[in-house]
Amino acid sequence: MSVIIFADQFQGKVKKSALEAVQYGAKIAQQLGIPAVAVAVGEIDGTELSALGQYGASKVLHVADGRLNEPEAGAVTKIVAEAVAKENASVIVFSHNFAGRSIAPQLSARLKAGFVAGAIGLPDYSAGFVVKKNVFSGKAFANVSITTDKKIVSVMPNSFSLSPGSGSASVEAFAAGLSDADFKIKTVKVETVSGEVPLTEAEIVVSGGRGLKGPEHWGIVEDLAHTLGAATACSRPVADSGWRPHHEHVGQTGFTVRPNLYIAIGISGAIQHLAGVNGSKTIVVINKDPEAPFFKAADYGIVGDAFEVVPKLTEAVKKYKGN
Repeated sequence: MSVIIFADQFQGKVKKSALEAVQYGAKIAQQLGIPAVAVAVGEIDGTELSALGQYGASKVLHVADGRLNEPEAGAVTKIVAEAVAKENASVIVFSHNFAGRSIAPQLSARLKAGFVAGAIGLPDYSAGFVVKKNVFSGKAFANVSITTDKKIVSVMPNSFSLSPGSGSASVEAFAAGLSDADFKIKTVKVETVSGEVPLTEAEIVVSGGRGLKGPEHWGIVEDLAHTLGAATACSRPVADSGWRPHHEHVGQTGFTVRPNLYIAIGISGAIQHLAGVNGSKTIVVINKDPEAPFFKAADYGIVGDAFEVVPKLTEAVKKYKGN
């Protein structure tokens, strides 16, 4: 018996969200008294893989196939299913990111396994196998019971703090018997977004809305983000207006983020935007409208003109950091 965790990568580096999934799976394995085994695909440096032992993995099954540098969901589903059979896994863990959302449902159907997407808590064994998750756009919680023999859980990114130890995982080459027929989708071109911090993995996010009045004023957002080491984001109207690229759009129809700190500048806080950010541990709202709905969801609020408040906040952060 074991717990299998899919550890996805980007450009040869294991993602932060994957480390969170490995740590989560390892804690389940510890509770059950069984080993935690990670599965990785694509061309990844061996030191990256052995370092998964710091997060609780005892072994890594590695399929070093260059065609999987951009994971093809069907092929990876087959790989993980074979790993589950090899290791006699009872629980399979993914990160609730793009890869996990495409692979986990296919694996669930293939293994006839119960599946909880977006877990924010470790399983409760007092009444079987019960996992907590957000529902209704984060307005409520649901405790979902999985009763099948095989159980699949995807972990909401940034729900758990990473606490690396000093372990090292053994790395084992894994032959999954892939054929060309397993690759139904071919990646023709990859365009990466440049930036200091990936939005979906950022611990601090600075976001702007229509209150900034135009793209020419975005420098105050970027200056604050740079000073904090944060990612930048925006509301949907800003992206739709072409002020900022759509890959920065957070909300119900954009990215869902769960940073430790979310700073909203000039955003009214419509329910669609809140749905994508209300998992943030701390929310700071800066808006000159004291009736803005976002203040009801904020942990801290500043009523004031963003063009006056934000530069002063940036300077205060620089002074605090000694810059």
